[in-house]
Order: sequence, then C-alpha cells, then structure tokens
Amino acid sequence: MRARTRLALLSTGVALVATATGTTAAQAADGGSGDITIDKVVVNGGKPVVVGTTNVVTAKVTVTATDDSGIDETTYISAYGPKPNYAQIWYDDGEITCTKVSATTSTCTGTLTFDPRLNTGVVYNSAAGTWRLSTLVSAHDYDYIHRDSATTFKVQRYSKLTVNASPEPVTKGRTITVTGKLSRANWEDHQYHGYTNQPVKLQFRKKGSSTYTTVKTLTTNSTGNLSATVKATTDGYYRYSFAGTTTTPAVSAAGDFVDVR
Repeated sequence: MRARTRLALLSTGVALVATATGTTAAQAADGGSGDITIDKVVVNGGKPVVVGTTNVVTAKVTVTATDDSGIDETTYISAYGPKPNYAQIWYDDGEITCTKVSATTSTCTGTLTFDPRLNTGVVYNSAAGTWRLSTLVSAHDYDYIHRDSATTFKVQRYSKLTVNASPEPVTKGRTITVTGKLSRANWEDHQYHGYTNQPVKLQFRKKGSSTYTTVKTLTTNSTGNLSATVKATTDGYYRYSFAGTTTTPAVSAAGDFVDVR
C-alpha cells in the first residue's frame, strides 16, 4: 500500500512525498487496449488552484470513462507541474472512488492536496503555471487506457490588492489621491511581496450604482505600489482591479467610499 501523498510545490527534485515505500516513477506514454474511452476530466471544477502562504488547498479531480463492459477502476491520477513537480493518488489506497453513471460509464473521483509549507525552505515559486494531469483507467473486460495529458489546469500564487482614497470627506472639485498595493504569495519565504510592473485599473462606482467603470490604468512600481490622482465630483467608491496572469489570479480591492461635499 502506498501512503497518502501531498503535492509539494517544488522546482527541483522529486515533489512526491510519502511515508511508506511506493511507486513514484512517471507512468508510460499514451496507450491502451480495447474500446475504452476517457470522456471527461475536470480538476477543481475547471477553476485554477490558488495557493497562499499557509493554508493547505485541496482540488477535486473527476475522471469519467466508458467501456461496453463497464469501468473497473481509475488506477491512479497524477499531476505534473513546471520542472519535476508531481503527486499521485491511487485507487488501491482508497484515494480514488468510482461511481456508476450507467452500465457502461463511471465517474471516478480523487483529491489532490497542495501544501505551501511542505518541505519549508525548498518550495519554489517556479511551480506556478500550467500543470497536466495523467491517468490510467481500466474496464471489467481488461481494456485499459492511459493518457499522459488528459487535461491541463493552472496552479497560481494567491494575490491581494488594497486601496485607500483620501482625503475623506473631500470638497467637490478638489484632488483625491488613491493609493494601493498588489501583492502575491511567495512560496519560498511564506510572505506576500509586491507584484511589480503589472497593469492595474483604477475604477469608480457612483453611490447608488452597482457598476464600476475604469478611470485609468496604472502600472505597479518596483514594490507593487500604486498611486493615482482624480478630481472629486460625486460620492462613490474607488477600487483597484487586476486582471490576473498565468501564475497569479485576478483580484479586485473592496471599494473605498469617498464623501464629496
């Protein structure tokens, strides 16, 4: 039996961590036998897996497959990231369960675990990006199918965005200064650091409205900070909004209300 594994966000070395002897080698290339098919693979509901600096994050994986004899098991589910990062979960360890959809189709489910503090000091930011998921499924008549890249998904560094508009209150026609900071999780020191040279929108929502409109677009400086000036015209909320990148999710600050008198 293999021990339950956790996905370490490593950039060098093997990222599979186990407490008992088990298989850690990458599986074979695409292949199979018979008429079995993998119909659908979904990781984390189709959303990126976003990992911060402290909390363990889990991602549900579902593999739906079909064979005329019915599905026996999904033997393993493996996730591979940039550099040699990967983790596996196994059917025979009870980490993958299969539920019949029909006589020929089943959906097998397992959970990948992402721990930003696993092997503290050797967790690297280069693990953020596009991951691929491989799996091996077998049928009751011994047909089988393996896909080295059954689907892909993103693993991202959690982002934060702040805003402060001042002065509050302000006289109509006077200048308002709106400051903020865009930061993201650093998996190497478990802190949040400024995300530099990124486009961020300054947006305004008039009091009584539910819609933000973009006032201008700024670029974060060398520490992730933002600063813009606007003319006070009416009561409302100012916020900064970041569209995200491959390695970092989109985020918007909560609106800061300015009373214009």
